[in-house]
Amino acid sequence: MSYVPRLKAEYKERVISALTEEFSYKNVMQVPKLEKIVVSKGVGAAIADKKLIDYALEELTKITGQKAVSTLSKKDIAAFKLRKGMPIGVKVTLRGDKMYEFLDRLVTASLPRVRDFNGIKANGFDGRGNYNLGITEQIIYPEINIDQVKKISGMDITFVTSADTDKEAKSLLGELGLPFKKN
Repeated sequence: MSYVPRLKAEYKERVISALTEEFSYKNVMQVPKLEKIVVSKGVGAAIADKKLIDYALEELTKITGQKAVSTLSKKDIAAFKLRKGMPIGVKVTLRGDKMYEFLDRLVTASLPRVRDFNGIKANGFDGRGNYNLGITEQIIYPEINIDQVKKISGMDITFVTSADTDKEAKSLLGELGLPFKKN
């Protein structure tokens, strides 16, 4: 028997039926699902110090369990001494089992380590069923050794769902365990 992530099994067993009941879908294929998670990190200081990109790549690879790629600037900006094609950030796109494993670790291990945490804001939806979450410190992840951190920085996590509306997406992510603040 092959390994199935805990959240993926929970989605199939419990979440599909809960969402079908809540939104009265006629077909299982109408139920929204999590398509991918994109974790990105801007490293603007990498213009002056190229090693910062390598540190960010290494940290994001440890956090997600998948090799990160560097993102390049699209145009020249003289005021920032930025040239087209210079690396200024890193990102990882997670799909499938790694996506569910990352979400599970985020909800159960990382978010509870945030100082004064009482839920995530529900205003990060974009109108098309996708959710953006900003993390201010990378040291909330247990994979990161605080002694080896060169510079504390944040990252953005984007949850891309197949939901048509923000309400459906919020319900899906709430069922998967994201702790939204109660209004």
